Amino acid sequence: MKFTVGKGCEFEKITDALKAAESAVGEVVLHIMPGIYYEKPEVKKPGLILQGEDPETTVITYDDFANALMPDGTKRGTFRSYTLLLNAPGIRLENLTVRNGAGFREGAGQAIALYAEGEGITVKNCRIVSSQDTLFTGPLPKTERIEGGFIGPKEHSPRINGRQYYFDCYICGGVDFIFGSATAYFENCTVESVDRRSGYVTAASTAQGQKYGYVFKNCRFTGLGPEKSVYLGRPWRDYAKVVIRDCWLGEHIRPEGWDDWQRETTHKTAFYAEYNNYGPGAGTSQRVNWSHVLSDEEAKEYTLEKIKEEG
Repeated sequence: MKFTVGKGCEFEKITDALKAAESAVGEVVLHIMPGIYYEKPEVKKPGLILQGEDPETTVITYDDFANALMPDGTKRGTFRSYTLLLNAPGIRLENLTVRNGAGFREGAGQAIALYAEGEGITVKNCRIVSSQDTLFTGPLPKTERIEGGFIGPKEHSPRINGRQYYFDCYICGGVDFIFGSATAYFENCTVESVDRRSGYVTAASTAQGQKYGYVFKNCRFTGLGPEKSVYLGRPWRDYAKVVIRDCWLGEHIRPEGWDDWQRETTHKTAFYAEYNNYGPGAGTSQRVNWSHVLSDEEAKEYTLEKIKEEG
């Protein structure tokens, strides 16, 4: 079944089309016509396809942010700041921009564009745009470090890992802009650091014992900031896992590559590895001594096929 969203169409708002889709049987496609949709949708129908025509012309945007005050005087917090929430397995997102317009506002703090949680979520040819905490790949870690830190749509949900796939996407931000606990595979994506001072690309919170965290293959890590100003990642939780292979790394990447978030214990628990990368930021001779360079044999474990086999 296909629903069309756009001015003068069957539905003019994505949220209205999603409500109608909940009772539909079989595969459901929401085809979104070009336009700017100022909405905060939640997709909770398994297998639903949210399909734009082109990410340059089809934009879902909102402007919630973590430091905004709620009516009761508390802050909104990170996990209620999202623009789009994918909250079911098998969802596909194609040919869209998902943007948090507050992300670049001074003092906004975290401002999630896409909150994705569910086994088999696939995002293709999309632009995911914000500054701090742009893309959250759920689930949340098991426990929060600051009381109330997980307030949001999934704070009381079971922590179930799911595999997510990102192909041919543009993802930008400045601080921890790809973060979370999911197994997430990125291929042919542009990962752009837009903060002009310093930053961190990933903040993984991979669960202990989970085989895969983030794997990047054939991606381009670009940056608008000064040379040697951005870390590839830091561990949001102790067992963070990130593997970057066959990727181009720009001159904005710091020679040491990885940061421990002032927790030396993570030197023994986190797993940060690189393989066959190239570009001005790809040299590994000055990387922190607790990161890894994969052998040819080890690299065979970090492929799309292996990740799909897992679980």
